[in-house]
This record gives sequence, structure tokens and C-alpha cells, in this order.
Amino acid sequence: MSSAAAENTREQSAFAPFTHKAFAVIWIATVLSNIGTWMHDVGAGWLMTNLNPSPMMVALVQTATTLPVFLFALPAGALADLMDRRRLLLAAQAILAALAVCLGFMVYAGQISPVLLLLFTFLMGTFSAFSTPAWQAITPSLVPRNVLNSAVSLNSVGINISRAIGPALAGVILVQVGLAAPFMMNALSFLVVIAALWWWTPPKKAERTLPAEDILGAMWTGVRYARNSRPFKNTVLRAVGFFLFASAYWALLPLVTKKNLGGGSELYGILLGSVGAGAVLGALMLPKVRARLKADHVVLLGTVGTAISLGLFAVTAQSFVAVAASIIAGASWIGVLTTLNVSAQTSLPDWVRARGLSLFVMAFFGSQTLGSLLWGQLASRTTISTALWVAAAGLLLAVPLFWGFKLHQEKTADLTPSAHWPEPVLAHKVELDRGPVMITVEYIIDVKKKTEFVAVMDSLSSERRRDGAYSWGIFEDTEKPGRFLEYFLVASWLEHLRQHERVTKAAHDVQMEARRFHVLLEEPVVSHFVSP
Repeated sequence: MSSAAAENTREQSAFAPFTHKAFAVIWIATVLSNIGTWMHDVGAGWLMTNLNPSPMMVALVQTATTLPVFLFALPAGALADLMDRRRLLLAAQAILAALAVCLGFMVYAGQISPVLLLLFTFLMGTFSAFSTPAWQAITPSLVPRNVLNSAVSLNSVGINISRAIGPALAGVILVQVGLAAPFMMNALSFLVVIAALWWWTPPKKAERTLPAEDILGAMWTGVRYARNSRPFKNTVLRAVGFFLFASAYWALLPLVTKKNLGGGSELYGILLGSVGAGAVLGALMLPKVRARLKADHVVLLGTVGTAISLGLFAVTAQSFVAVAASIIAGASWIGVLTTLNVSAQTSLPDWVRARGLSLFVMAFFGSQTLGSLLWGQLASRTTISTALWVAAAGLLLAVPLFWGFKLHQEKTADLTPSAHWPEPVLAHKVELDRGPVMITVEYIIDVKKKTEFVAVMDSLSSERRRDGAYSWGIFEDTEKPGRFLEYFLVASWLEHLRQHERVTKAAHDVQMEARRFHVLLEEPVVSHFVSP
């Protein structure tokens, strides 16, 4: 085999990212940290069953974990796009370690209460929320682009390896050592991540040619892009339709263990470990499944599997059936989560990736937060089994309701920068904060092809809005049929210059399609107008 062929084989391997030292070190550290986090989650859930075993209070532990992500994901994503991600992660991990130590000491001293447990859980969830977009955004800095997909997959596998180990380990430690142990172990795991981040030297970023966005402007830019990207919106809607109902077994599993199965913390750890083991198994099977099924059908399969697992949890009083249901739930969860995550990733260009992914994370955790409240309340007013049956039915009913929102995965547009817009010709200097700015493009087309042209321009309007335009329109000259004027407005001259940096190769292709209708040899005339 030639050296080039060998290199290509290596790059295509699912484990190729491990040949890059930075990725391997960060991956190992985050797996260890996630083990600590899962131990913490098991400890918090089980501690609440001892402090206040009502279904609502137990479900509120899950709510306190996920609500901060829903509240703070968008500003966290903006920060991850604007500041040094390594420093952001170091600061967040240090604060999380301190909080975990404080919680562990309070539990050990017997000074913890349900309200304090929820407060600490909420605070730790908050700083985890500010870490999440940065973690996702640094992956391209750890590996070359040709193995990025494998790196994303390995990150998912790492999360689920920790999910398989952490809960089972926590169940043993809770019995053998005590309730404070999982929180202390979690604090140590954060120190491992801090050491890895301290060791890592990220590649130098290219110097900015334009001033950085302010935090509020960056957040609005992310929202604007998401609102005008149909593939991304579809992904978010599909996420809500799944996680709102699938959150039921996460919220109610401690109560299923204690009341339906009559088990203790060891069984709870085993069930959560089985969910993690099922997720790892699902991750290993996923490439073969994807080779046979489209992304939408993978999500359908995972949805049906989750509904089956919820039904099994509702009816069984046998531990071995609950373990089987947990394995099905884990495999189904990872299939849906990974498929939706890839759909979100491929819908976003690099310049807005962290902000876009933060919105996806908001939908993910917001659905889990609302679901935890809903299923905890329903279980309190009826029974645990009733809540699980309603969640299973909701999952199945959501399938036809959301089926029309297709995912963006099989063939993706090239969202890398195209840099094909020429620099504007200026008669005099324009101040960066001057605006609004109106850009016009004049087309001369064959009137017989007007309908086709307008359809292409409609697609182009989404590109303009995603990259910065707050208004767009197209008009036909009443005196000269076939003469069309496209316009779009941006807030300032600086924002228009940012459009030059943001325009993608996919947008270039749409623009070339519109250019095909222009009958003149010369390029369409582009003009810039700035408000006085």
C-alpha cells in the first residue's frame, strides 16, 4: 500500500483523532470529569430521596441541573465565539471544583437541606452551561478538519462511557463510603480537566481584521442566523418533539428504582450504568444503521425504542426487565441525540457555530427541564406508571406531528467562507458605525424566466438574512420588464463588512444560480448606499 493510501486509511478510521496528542489528553480528562459528574448526579438524586422523597422534589433535582443551560446557553455561546475559550473553560472548571468541595463538606457535616441541594445543583448547572458551547467549539482546534467528524463521534462515545461507569461506581460508593463521597470525587475530576487545559496550548487564531462584536450583538446575530436557517430550525423542532417526552425516565428513574422496584442506590446505579452501556452499544451500531437508514428514520427508530423502554419501566416490577429497558433507552437516546447533533453541526458555519449550538443545547435542556417538571407533577397527582405511559404515548404522537421537519445530514451544503465578494469601491472613507446601509443588485433577465428567477432569489433572501440583513426585497421595473432590483439592509457599515467575511460557498452557489438569469455579459451592478 502506498504511503498516501495508508494515510487516507488512517484518516478514515474512527479512532484517527487519538493520534493527535492534544485531542487524546483532553478526551481522557473529559471522560474522567464526566464520570465524576455522573457520580454527582446519582448522589444528588439519591440524596434528595432521603431528604424529601416526593416525586416533585426528586424531579426538581433534574430541573435544577438542566434549567441553567436553557437560561444561559445563548450568552455562553456568544462568549465562546468572542473570547479565549481555554481561559473561559479554566475559570468555569475552577469554580465548579470549589462548589463540589463545598457541597461535599456540607453533606458530610449533615448541614444539607433540600433547598440547599437544589441551590448547589443550580449553581453547578450554571457554570456547566457556560462551559458547554466552548467545549463543543474547541474540537476543531484539537484535530485537523479531515478527522473532525470522527472526533465528534468519539466525544459522544466518551460521554456514554462515563455514563456507563459513573452511575454504577456512585451506587457502590454511596453504600461503601457515604453520601458525601460522590461530590468529593466530582471535585477531584474537575482538577484533572484543569490540569489538561493548563497543559494544552491552543493554536493561534488569525488576527481580527474587524472589531469584535459586543455580547448582546453576538447573541442577536446567533438568533438571527438560526431563525433564517430552515435546516437548523427543523433540527431544533425535532429535538423538542423528542426530548420533552424522553426526559420522563431521567426524571423518574430514582422513584422507579425505589418505589416500583423496591431497590436501593446500588440498583439505581446499575440502571443508570445500563443506560450508559446501551448508549455505548448504540454508538458502535450507529454507523451500520446510518448506512441503511436516512437521518429521519434513525430518529424514528430511536423514538420508538424510547417509547418501548418507557412502557417497560411503567409495567415491570422486575430488576432484570428494568435493566433491559435501560439498555434500550440508552441505545435509542444516543441514536437520536447524535443524529440531531450532526444535523445541527452541518447546518452551521464556523463563524456562528458556538452560538448556533448553544441554541440547540437550549432546546435540548429546555425540553428536559420542562419535561422533568411535567412528569414529576403528573406522577405526584397520579402514579409513576401513569406518567411514564403518557410520556410514551406523547413520543409516538409526536412522530407524525414533526415528520415534515426534515433533518439536514445526508448531503450538506459547504458552509466554509467563500470570500468571493469584492471589496466595496469607496469615494471616501465610511465610518464603521455609520448606518443603516442599503445594498442593491441590478439584474436584467429574460421575462419568460421570471418565475424561476424569483424562486432562486427567494432562496438567496435567506442567505442574506442569515449573514446580517434585517430587511430584504426584490422589485421589477415597471418601464423595463425584466429589470429587477434586489435590495437588502444591514445595521451598519461594519455589519456589511462582516457579511463579506461570513458569506459561504453554499451562498456563492445560490448567487451563481441567480447570476445565470442575468442576460448581460457584465456582472450585475452592485451599489452601496449609507444613511446620512
